[in-house]
Amino acid sequence: MPTPRLLLLDDDRLLRRSLAQLLRDDGYDVADAAGADDAFALLADQPAQLVVADLAAAGSGFLRRLSRDHPETFSIVLTSFGSIRDAVAATRAGAFNYLVKPIVDDEIRDAVRRALSQQTLLHDNRRLQRELDDALGLGDRAGIVGSDRRMVEVFETVARVADTPTTVLVRGESGTGKSKLARAIHQLSGRHAGPFVEVACGALPDNLLEAELFGHVKGAFTGADRDREGRLAAAEGGTLFLDEINSAPLAMQVKLLRVLQERIYEPLGSNKPVRADVRFVVASNADLGELVQAGQFREDLFYRINVVSVELPPLRDRAGDVPLLADHFLGRFKERLGRDLAGFTPGAVDALGRYDWPGNIRELENAIERAAVLCRSLDIDVDDLPEPIRAAALHQPPMLDVSADLEKVLDLPLKDAMEALERPVLLAALERHDWSRQKTAAALGINRATLFKKMRRFKLDVPA
Repeated sequence: MPTPRLLLLDDDRLLRRSLAQLLRDDGYDVADAAGADDAFALLADQPAQLVVADLAAAGSGFLRRLSRDHPETFSIVLTSFGSIRDAVAATRAGAFNYLVKPIVDDEIRDAVRRALSQQTLLHDNRRLQRELDDALGLGDRAGIVGSDRRMVEVFETVARVADTPTTVLVRGESGTGKSKLARAIHQLSGRHAGPFVEVACGALPDNLLEAELFGHVKGAFTGADRDREGRLAAAEGGTLFLDEINSAPLAMQVKLLRVLQERIYEPLGSNKPVRADVRFVVASNADLGELVQAGQFREDLFYRINVVSVELPPLRDRAGDVPLLADHFLGRFKERLGRDLAGFTPGAVDALGRYDWPGNIRELENAIERAAVLCRSLDIDVDDLPEPIRAAALHQPPMLDVSADLEKVLDLPLKDAMEALERPVLLAALERHDWSRQKTAAALGINRATLFKKMRRFKLDVPA
């Protein structure tokens, strides 16, 4: 870690030099100034993590200017007995702390240590917040607040559970971002400096999964000509992500239960127990409760992993997030491809909103990458999108009067029939609630973004 840089501001030369030497002896890089102008000149030349400033020498506008020009810099103010009220006002203006003169060595040391610790914690939280947002494909905190309510709940649950040893079960369809979410949990945890190891249980034959996970000793089976550590050993001190745990065979589930409960396992062909210092995140793309009822998944293992459960909704149920995610991915691919793209045309946005996204976020990401590569203008248009999305944009379900055309509705394919019935239901709900989107969305049990998308699709405009 780089040596923290401090700046002392005090017009008392002896006190300033004395405090500077004290803090240098504690290992800090310390600069000092007699007045505010000198202090800002030093900060312009080399930023500091913390400013310790005498309130009288700094002047009344110092903290406002420091907050405006150097928002990342923390401050501690020094004051005399007669101006404690000013010191309290200074803390309200943004100062981290204040100390009353005469300064005691241990007090200034403790105040500096706590200020730098708080600053480091704040920076780490911001960094990890960005990593989590990126892993969720939401770009920034503002984006997730304005998106689907269930994704906000996912975000809040992950933020609370990430820095604990608790096993997390992530549920969701393929392509909803389970692996990325697991990696975000790892990055937000105290184990983020350790390895993140992923095992796709459904991608390995039953006879190889045990050896891949636990490792094996020489001679354990034909072809085992040397000892080989497994993924559990590779994840030591970090996080092991078991994807598609629903695919693990029943015999393997017994061994997984033991590892999860006792943190002990034996490599294949060995009877010597090995202790595992690993945090587990598991994922399933099937309903484990139904598998338990069918006898295909152990009930005791289900209850062991279902301590904290997070469900990632399919993208078709997050219609309001599609434009947000599309912009996020476009920004990433613009930088990666070195292309100067402005954004999406209204037609492209509408087409993206109409599509059902059976491949979820993974499919959307691939579609935006393809469009970014093939686009021949500054804006991505409908023609730049993959064919299934273009087809969805061209499909216009019939707008029927259900009472008059019930027979016609019954003759339609199920999807078209559902859309034909949806318009009059939406219209009736909007009229009942005087076209209040908030009240209508609440009554229908959907969010406002979804309601707005449906209103646009069915051309239900608010009356003048």
